[in-house]
Amino acid sequence: MPLIVSVQFRPNTKPYYFGCEHLPDLTGGDYVLVDTSRGQDVGMVVAGPKQVSNKELVGALKPVIRRVGNRELLEMERLYEREGEALQRCRELIREHKLPMKVLKAEYNYDGSRLLFYFSAEGRVDFRDLVRSLARIFRTRIDLHQVGVRDEAKLVGDQGICGRLLCCRDWLQEFSKVSIRMAKHQNLSLNPLEISGACGRLLCCLAYEDDYYVTMRAAMPKRNDTVSTPQGPGTVIDVNVIKETVYVRLEGDRAAHIPLDEIGPAPARTPDEN
Repeated sequence: MPLIVSVQFRPNTKPYYFGCEHLPDLTGGDYVLVDTSRGQDVGMVVAGPKQVSNKELVGALKPVIRRVGNRELLEMERLYEREGEALQRCRELIREHKLPMKVLKAEYNYDGSRLLFYFSAEGRVDFRDLVRSLARIFRTRIDLHQVGVRDEAKLVGDQGICGRLLCCRDWLQEFSKVSIRMAKHQNLSLNPLEISGACGRLLCCLAYEDDYYVTMRAAMPKRNDTVSTPQGPGTVIDVNVIKETVYVRLEGDRAAHIPLDEIGPAPARTPDEN
């Protein structure tokens, strides 16, 4: 079983597995140099070391190359401080080249040998002249990566309808699958303006409690079901999943909210009632 650590490259981003057989004493908070699909880069160990089965691994497991020292970390910080300046210069060049794109973020790799710009656009953009201009100014390899609306919200950040910082910007490492069915499970308005986030897609938080709603609705009676209660038999008008209560119409044209744990099956009919 391989020995692995989880490595995260930027705050609130997805961690990745790397082998550490030759560095079994790595601990959380250590910085390591690893080989990625975009070349070598530095990340922070966020979990491990631990042994995992080969079935848990997706694709080839790349090894940790080495630890990163304090001097390299200091140089990285200096590079990161220059990202804002690079972003502003890129925006100026985009205006000069009159390109239909919006640059969102600039990121240096650990040694400054690569400068990555994230951008959004409605379609494909011919940015070859822009890349040449950027390479002349920054004298390093330039990469441009187009992202979708959800990634744009994560990169830029904003305030959600709840009044808090967007989850994807604050703590959410991966986007989960969200469907309109989740809004229906929670009996929410299906008005797109009310259940969409800053990115224009369905709110990520619709998925947070979906399992609870599905489980509870399966355990609760349906509308128009006949049930027994401490106040006598009745017919279900509605249910409240959050409060775990059932709104029941009782005999004598009465109605009451009954706790779910006091609701029983419909009373059996006597032979005379059949």
